Amino acid sequence: MVPQTLNPGATALQESSSVGLLHRYQWPNSKIPINSDYAFYNTFSEAMNSGIGVNVLSQIESFSHYRLLQVNLAYSYRVQLSRNWYFHPGLEVGYGTKNYGFQNHVLGDQFNIDTGTINDFSIDPLLLNENVGYFDISAGAIINNEQFWFGLSVKHLNRPQISFTNYGNTYLDMFFSVMASYTFEFQDQPRFIPYDTKLLLSANFMQQGEYNRLDLGMGLRFDPVYAGLVLATNPNSNTENAPIVTSLNPYLGFEYDHFKVGYSYDVIVNGMGQSGGIHELSLIYMFNLTKDCDGCPDYYKGPKTKTYLY
Repeated sequence: MVPQTLNPGATALQESSSVGLLHRYQWPNSKIPINSDYAFYNTFSEAMNSGIGVNVLSQIESFSHYRLLQVNLAYSYRVQLSRNWYFHPGLEVGYGTKNYGFQNHVLGDQFNIDTGTINDFSIDPLLLNENVGYFDISAGAIINNEQFWFGLSVKHLNRPQISFTNYGNTYLDMFFSVMASYTFEFQDQPRFIPYDTKLLLSANFMQQGEYNRLDLGMGLRFDPVYAGLVLATNPNSNTENAPIVTSLNPYLGFEYDHFKVGYSYDVIVNGMGQSGGIHELSLIYMFNLTKDCDGCPDYYKGPKTKTYLY
């Protein structure tokens, strides 16, 4: 729905101003439900031939009260390679804070073995470092024409220190992603398919540390609704007998006037149990619907050209 969450090269890719909010509610029936929110504002400067944006990421894990808050500034530049091909390199710089809420846990030195009681106070150094702040740098690029786009990105280029201890050496692993998408237009559209229906094929590979994920998606856009299915897979299983397919993610959305609304639900199929799946909701507002977008993929344009965001 919003490729800039993975690739800063997609900042203001539609070459106009937009604002949006994404909410993700993960594993609501488990003991560790996670709430994530992502808000953004993007605008495009014709004079600078550039996209400029700001975004905020917030995550809260309910059981331990772990919290993450990060604010990023993003920049992308449009390069016209030929009549039909464009190149969009991008950079993102941000500052993040983490809070683990150690006051909600019992630490080792609070146990009194002799009396079998728990002390109210602790001198554990973790209590003095429950907040961690760090700078974060990411980069990416997208190359595209109207039907096809391909992107590469690397997050946490500077590998920020995220340890809660004074002398810790825990560094955030770099996050790599490779993404591609192709919009297929029907030449002879069957009668049972609405006019101007388009098929979107997409793939997205992500790797961080020893963990990776490959998403394969297929969707249809028929005015003003779009719907599809994403298959999430685990190419390199880290445990024995781990399933290759981890979740099935159907999504549905529609566009009305300046608004784009989308919803998806992740059906967990990796044996995790009754976690409740993952709900995601997005709301996007496009400011300039009359802007003719020359350097963005066809399905990413506004309603003026009767195509919609996937």
